[in-house]
Amino acid sequence: MNDNTAAFLKVLDPNDNSTGGGTASAVAGAMAAALVAMVARLSIGKKNMEKEIYYEDISAEAEKLSIELFSGGREDSEAFEAVSTAYRLPKESDPQKIVRKDAIQRAMIKAAHVPLANAGKCRRIIELFSNLQGRSNPNTASDLECAGHLARAGLSGCIANVEINLPYIDDQGLVEKLKIQAETLRKSI
Repeated sequence: MNDNTAAFLKVLDPNDNSTGGGTASAVAGAMAAALVAMVARLSIGKKNMEKEIYYEDISAEAEKLSIELFSGGREDSEAFEAVSTAYRLPKESDPQKIVRKDAIQRAMIKAAHVPLANAGKCRRIIELFSNLQGRSNPNTASDLECAGHLARAGLSGCIANVEINLPYIDDQGLVEKLKIQAETLRKSI
């Protein structure tokens, strides 16, 4: 079993709290991307559809995003683990406190950046989904609809995971930058 699959299985295990919503949101985006790729492929050569290259381009990009988002779920799980590890560092002496605080800050920043990157990929899936609406094989309409729901859920969940980490980041300039990026992405839901 690869690391991506292991992260996915952790999300499915209600007794495992080592990963959570960020991973689940990235996986939702990965599933949305896979559905968009499938719908595009199944639209190639159908009557009254766009040229083949239109669907081939969408399918290729969506497949790439699916792989990236599935990996993004593993990265989110790893970011969560880094935060947990940092909080477990010793804090008895002043030097230990400094090391711990620095580790927590680095981990929290990563825990905000990873879902932000995943959110951007989910937004792109929504754009690809929109490009297929009314221009795809009608027999795949429910698949495309599911892709849209999953992509929006993935985007929304990723943004929530960015925002939950912001209060723990000391660099207020970075916090403001991340807030603006998250809000920009939220507007595309």
